[in-house]
Amino acid sequence: MYHPLLMNQHMSDIAPVDAAPKPPLKEPAPALLFEMIRSFVTLASTLNLSHAVAQLSSTRQTVRRHIQQLEDTMGAALFSIENRRYSLTKAGIEALPEARDILDRGKLWLDGKTRHADGMLRLSHEEPNGWCFHQQQQPLSLIWDGGSPMLQAALQAWTQSQGELESEAFRAMRPYVLVYRDSPNGWICTEVGEKSFYTQWWGWSNARSSIGRPLKLFPGGPEFENMLNFPFREVEATYGVRLDEVVTQIPREEGGAPVPLAYKRLLMAGRYPDKSFALIAAVDRSASVNIVGVDETFLREMPLDAKVTFGG
Repeated sequence: MYHPLLMNQHMSDIAPVDAAPKPPLKEPAPALLFEMIRSFVTLASTLNLSHAVAQLSSTRQTVRRHIQQLEDTMGAALFSIENRRYSLTKAGIEALPEARDILDRGKLWLDGKTRHADGMLRLSHEEPNGWCFHQQQQPLSLIWDGGSPMLQAALQAWTQSQGELESEAFRAMRPYVLVYRDSPNGWICTEVGEKSFYTQWWGWSNARSSIGRPLKLFPGGPEFENMLNFPFREVEATYGVRLDEVVTQIPREEGGAPVPLAYKRLLMAGRYPDKSFALIAAVDRSASVNIVGVDETFLREMPLDAKVTFGG
């Protein structure tokens, strides 16, 4: 027989039989995840450990450890090594685009250049010399709500053509759009329409010289390419459409002073005749500015002749 006092004394040492077990603690992301991804992307770009170490200003042991930690966490090998030569595995190839995107977004986020406004991605970049680039995603409904007739027609043509560049349904829009192809050097312009907004801004001779030019060689350099890369990659991944508004300053002639510019850009997933991916961009002058923190000054100072005469 148990004494009541002894029972009370030991009750605190006995766990209730119906107590629910505590869920296991979730393994947190490694504190150096950003650096680990940077090691992976750099080694994937060079496929040479010595070159990667030099670019990273790191050590061979550190880079190897970062790769091993990623592989252990992901449960898959990212590289195969034969005679000290690195090559990406299938898992490595699949992981690389997202890893690059994480790095690009991380750098811009740390610099305060990327934020969300009402659920839409906003990107901003300003140079000490006064050059700026603001880009904010917009709802597609903005095309129909008093938007550009050219952008409306482009979206309709894209739907009817099912994204086929050479489709008869898209034929009437070809003079108004730019077309880009993805390449190892980034996005390359392959076609400039003679009636496009880009041509109206630069003039036909200068506009044609942009064919074959990577985005990184446009004003703003790699930072500019990184910001354009986000919407381009999204459309490539989803095979869909996306509307953005852009406010920036670009000269109208080589060596000229930057001129205010505000436009809306409709990106559409397309296909070349060989079925490879084509990024189609239809651009028209903005009638209003819908970017958080940017006023209408750009519209008032923008040249009046910088516009698309659609159907003319």
